[in-house]
Amino acid sequence: MSKTLSLAEELIALSSVSPEDNGCQQRIATLLQPLGFDCEAMPSSDVSNLWARRGSAKPLLVFAGHTDVVPTGPLDAWTSHPFQPTQRDGKLYGRGAADMKTSIAAMLVAVEEFIAAHPDHKGSIGFLITSDEEGPATDGTVFVCQQLKARGEQPDYCVIGEPTSVERLGDMIKNGRRGTMSGRLTVKGVQGHIAYPHLAKNPIHLVTPALAELVATQWDLGNDYYLPTSWQISNIHGGTGASNIIPSEVVIDFNFRFSTASTPESLQQRVRAALDRHGVDYDLKWTIGGLPFLTPRGELSEALSAAIHAETGIETELSTSGGTSDGRFIAQVCPQVIEFGPPNGSIHKIDEHIELSCIDPLKNIYRRTLENLLL
Repeated sequence: MSKTLSLAEELIALSSVSPEDNGCQQRIATLLQPLGFDCEAMPSSDVSNLWARRGSAKPLLVFAGHTDVVPTGPLDAWTSHPFQPTQRDGKLYGRGAADMKTSIAAMLVAVEEFIAAHPDHKGSIGFLITSDEEGPATDGTVFVCQQLKARGEQPDYCVIGEPTSVERLGDMIKNGRRGTMSGRLTVKGVQGHIAYPHLAKNPIHLVTPALAELVATQWDLGNDYYLPTSWQISNIHGGTGASNIIPSEVVIDFNFRFSTASTPESLQQRVRAALDRHGVDYDLKWTIGGLPFLTPRGELSEALSAAIHAETGIETELSTSGGTSDGRFIAQVCPQVIEFGPPNGSIHKIDEHIELSCIDPLKNIYRRTLENLLL
């Protein structure tokens, strides 16, 4: 068994449903300290965070990831226990196998091999590990980044071990993610008997023309890296449950997934303008889940792409698709942030797994990236 596989199994066996860490970060620290890393626990609320750094010179290359995993779902639906890592049919099964304990194991072994071969490498290496990525993400990476910023500690490059590959290891890396912003729109009317509509105001009828306009709106055209911003309604709540009552209000939840071609402020203004044009009486509350980030083609993407090609022969694709990640926080303190990890087809599913054949190549890609940037 390879060292990376053995370590991945060890981490998977530590049940760490978000925000629990269950000793994962302590185990990581025990591996990093003999390599010359200063390991600093940065707990916040009930979240465990680890910041580790070797060296003080520039550039600083940081590996980032999370030890927390999503809930397992019904245990009897799993072919083998989610926290008993199992090799079967050429795959390693277990919660966190793909998202993202194997990536963390690969990063750790890659760094160990790199330092053994090049103890006097240039620059510095860091690890930023949290147990709050799968949860609210309020006390994890964002907290550590605030601490780093306050003391003037700025990474130059960051590789996040998110599972980004699609069909084959290395076929896709993420050089950015869209922002996410949700709105809760409450439209006010006047309740009344449905047989006497002239004595009431139906808020559902009142808001429908505005919704039709918002659905048809082209928010932006995207850019070279992003598809156009999208706007989607997720929930509509209205009525008393009776079929003969006009409701007094309707509540509509919606979400923007937006590119760097728009800002939260511009999108909010356009929504309000549409509602005002249609004379809607409303309250509107916003929640910004994360700003978009983008790393244009440059040193980090080239180093990682070259490492992928050298190991697999694949010309990787840069993409900004998918949901949000902790990259949105790291991008506030680091100019170049790229996500790369194993295929993501089984993440968050029953019988989550990773192909055994991916594990050592993943480690080798991380090591080659270190070689490309710090030699």
